[in-house]
Amino acid sequence: MQITLNGNTLNVFYTYDELSQVQKNQIRYYGFIHVPNQNRFQQSDDGIISMALKIIAYCDRQAIHYSLSDNLIELRENQLKMENAFMEVKLEAANYKNGIFNKKNFDSFCCFVNMNIKRKLKEHQIKAAYHHWVLKNAANFSVPGSGKTTTLITVYEKLKQEKTVNTLFVVGPLSSFTAWKNEYFQTLGKNAKICILSNYRKQERLGIYYEDQNDIDLFLTTFQTFSNDYKNIKKFFLHNNIFLVIDEAHYIKQIDGKWSSKIIDASVNAKAKYVLTGTPCPKGYTDLFNLFDFLWGKNNTISEHEKAQIYHYEKNKEYKKAQVIIKNKFGPLFYRVRKTELGLTKPVFHDPIILKMNPIERNIYDRIFRRISELSYFDGEKNFMTLLNLKRGRIIRLRQMMSYTKLLRTAIDNYEENLFDNMNDISNLILNYDKYEKPSKLIKLLDLINTIQHKDKKIVIWTNFLGTIALIEKKLKKNEINCSHITGSTPTIEKQKNILTREQIINEFLSENSSIDVLIANPGACAESISLHKTCYHAIYYDLSYNCAQYLQSLDRIHRVGGSEVHKANYYFLQYENTIDSDILDNLFEKRNKMYDIIENNSDIFGYDISAFIDIEEDKSAYDRIFKNNEF
Repeated sequence: MQITLNGNTLNVFYTYDELSQVQKNQIRYYGFIHVPNQNRFQQSDDGIISMALKIIAYCDRQAIHYSLSDNLIELRENQLKMENAFMEVKLEAANYKNGIFNKKNFDSFCCFVNMNIKRKLKEHQIKAAYHHWVLKNAANFSVPGSGKTTTLITVYEKLKQEKTVNTLFVVGPLSSFTAWKNEYFQTLGKNAKICILSNYRKQERLGIYYEDQNDIDLFLTTFQTFSNDYKNIKKFFLHNNIFLVIDEAHYIKQIDGKWSSKIIDASVNAKAKYVLTGTPCPKGYTDLFNLFDFLWGKNNTISEHEKAQIYHYEKNKEYKKAQVIIKNKFGPLFYRVRKTELGLTKPVFHDPIILKMNPIERNIYDRIFRRISELSYFDGEKNFMTLLNLKRGRIIRLRQMMSYTKLLRTAIDNYEENLFDNMNDISNLILNYDKYEKPSKLIKLLDLINTIQHKDKKIVIWTNFLGTIALIEKKLKKNEINCSHITGSTPTIEKQKNILTREQIINEFLSENSSIDVLIANPGACAESISLHKTCYHAIYYDLSYNCAQYLQSLDRIHRVGGSEVHKANYYFLQYENTIDSDILDNLFEKRNKMYDIIENNSDIFGYDISAFIDIEEDKSAYDRIFKNNEF
């Protein structure tokens, strides 16, 4: 059999008896088309190089005798060199994590850090930075607040001075941009010339990609903008020495997802690649595949067969078998710092503040809860998707009651049930609620803020509802408490002179002598990628959701390296008695304790049963738990 590559066309020539029918079917499965009467398969595609290596590997596994065209011989030799180089650097990284390393090289790296990095790095940051420098493509799975951004900026500066890279290019959520700008200055002691690609129209971005950008130190862009521009970005990478970082990399976990596939494709031209996330496999082990395909090329770290094995083991809850494969394949390629290694003070979780609802709140809550309880008896008559939306919507209605009664007037996506049929008195109370009373939580919030501010000025208040943010902000300002808010709609660039951007609000809040003492925030918009710990040591949870990931991320906003070594983080929870508030908090604490036990008692990310705390349908599970026995 002969395999040739002519331009963009890969050909497989064979004689009548060289291939079995099974082997021919496999070649067809790879996307080859059979050319009639020529004993030839062919395929033309942009990714033909990887397909050539794939068909060669298949022939080797099947012991099929073949010859290659000269260009494929050269291609395979280069591939073997890359594989050998990868195995060498992987072994070096594995040895380093096991305490075996070249002391002279490590001391030289430490000397570079002392001479060139303004910020004094923690021991765990230096260790992680050296690991990343050795690999050139690496993952940092350290817990939030451990200084992952500083670590990577250090590696970037090292590789830049070695002439390996010349530009730092970061893809992440909008909320991460401020951190990168600030950390660049604080780590290197100089301001970066920054280009935020997401701030430009597409036509303007095209000009940026095709012009000389040697004076730009830091490019920042969102996943959406990268996806829209990936073909031009791929060419841009080809003509620049790019240090590429995917921040909050769990956003590209979806296999064959729109963002992930385009980022992986464009990244082949980057000189060094890194991923940052404290939650590398939030839903399961297969979340890891995209991260390492991005770092080392598709199927270079782990084969399709091994991926299928892991998927099978995970599906059948044979977690230990999956862990053996993952640990062997991925273990040396990432670095993880646990919370206990950070030297932070132990956070203070104050006892929940249990409050009685005010009379109208109580009346409305009890009536709605009874209505849902009555409706739950007919759940078995609904189809799966209808029932799923009903359960989710009903729980959200109850959560709204835990926050601000008037929220019951707002619409919920995919939920059209009217809980107030034949309850005109309740509908009127909801509509005119503000005329009759204030939420009990709002009254207690003011008292709690005044108590805290006798000691510390800065407080962050977490609530999941936009209507509640507006309510709290109005009340605080009426009581002459300086405050501001951040939600998903808070602008990232200045559009009007009288409207502050997200970055301006955060910077103002962090300043000890600023005009903002209280920040009201939505966990969905602010729970990740921002740091409040340098001047803020108190977080009040006005209401909660069942989303454990957002809750854990919000905790880390005020408990991080660079301040929490001295100052204790304080957490307060406002709770209504005899409501679902207690179920939400108990559920979050249970998940938090399980996850912390996993993170702190295992040196890697694979030694646990992921089903123990992952719940992709939190609201549905809560509904089933609460209304199974009608326990409230």
